[in-house]
Amino acid sequence: MYAEIKDELAATLTEIRDAGLWKDERRLTTAQSAHIATSSGDALNFCANNYLGLADHPEVVAAARDSLQEWGFGMASVRFICGTQAQHAALEAELSRFLGTEDTILYSSCFDANGGVFEVLFGEGDAIISDELNHASLIDGIRLCKAARFRYRNADMADLRAQLVAAAAAGARRVVVVTDGVFSMDGSYAPLPQICDLAEEFGALVMVDDSHAVGFIGPTGAGTPELFGVRDRVDIVGGTLGKALGGASGGYIASHREVVSLLRQRSRPYLFSNAVAPSVVAGSRTALRLAHDSSEGRERLRANASLFRSLMSDAGFELLPGEHPIVPVMFRGDDGARLASQIADAMLAEGVYVIAFSYPVVPKGAARIRVQLSAAHSEADIRACVTAFVAGRDSVVGHDSVVSSESGASA
Repeated sequence: MYAEIKDELAATLTEIRDAGLWKDERRLTTAQSAHIATSSGDALNFCANNYLGLADHPEVVAAARDSLQEWGFGMASVRFICGTQAQHAALEAELSRFLGTEDTILYSSCFDANGGVFEVLFGEGDAIISDELNHASLIDGIRLCKAARFRYRNADMADLRAQLVAAAAAGARRVVVVTDGVFSMDGSYAPLPQICDLAEEFGALVMVDDSHAVGFIGPTGAGTPELFGVRDRVDIVGGTLGKALGGASGGYIASHREVVSLLRQRSRPYLFSNAVAPSVVAGSRTALRLAHDSSEGRERLRANASLFRSLMSDAGFELLPGEHPIVPVMFRGDDGARLASQIADAMLAEGVYVIAFSYPVVPKGAARIRVQLSAAHSEADIRACVTAFVAGRDSVVGHDSVVSSESGASA
């Protein structure tokens, strides 16, 4: 049987490679950190979600190591059978206090959390209104339920209003507006106050996936609802333990008590997946405490992002505006994808690890290198990254050139 489809699969793989969409996986030979080693040599890491530098923090590592002796290696079961330890419940309670919600439910990943929430809460006769740039896990989760689906243009409140009107005209029973808190390819924030205003006007719920914000955005790091002062107006918050909060794995849904209770009874990824591993739970609890108890990491991260933006602008690069530590460096036009890829490769040769993104991950003509700052980066690291950008640009498009924001060519 396989012989019949082998050539078809090979042809598809060739199409992916020829389109410039092939994803190579560079192998790290060290722990995740701001300074790493790859099979190509040592490098500064500017493409990880390790926002607070906790992935290799000694206290997080020690907590995970110690948990192996106390709690074992794995749960070997789902939560409702025999997969719940006291520390699982403790982490859920700690996340609820941190986020300001009534309850929280852990999943093996945030992808599973987003895949398991919609089918339980929304069905035929309901409506889900989703931002067009929402994460793939939200898109897939929404597809799994039978609710009517509406989509609005990214952060466009006039279009969101139009979709709310359309959902009401269709007679929707329950309506939820779903958005990322931070859009990962742009580093931009969802306008949560305006979204909440519209949701309340139309009697809709609000759900926010805050994966690229939890732990470091907002006065205490509780994320975009805290940043915008709408924590009591957002009904459902999804998030991950796999980015700022230790960078391992695991996700959660934090919400009203009744919502979480129903998810425990009916959410399929929760009911049919092994519980989060004990060492991940222990390390994540420590990471959450470190993120909560100290503002130093958040302040250093903000300063690093500001310095990088300033230096790159002075060097003539186009950046998407913002304050988030996701900083897209733009290479527009028909030749932009090639330039971004070649400059990223040249930078790795200079010892700086970044990744280029092009269509269909981002819109046509809007290729970019997405730089992600960490609190673990030093000022010298950031300056070295900018120097590598300049050297990479000069090697690809010519010495003393400036990449045009219009054409992607040297000017």
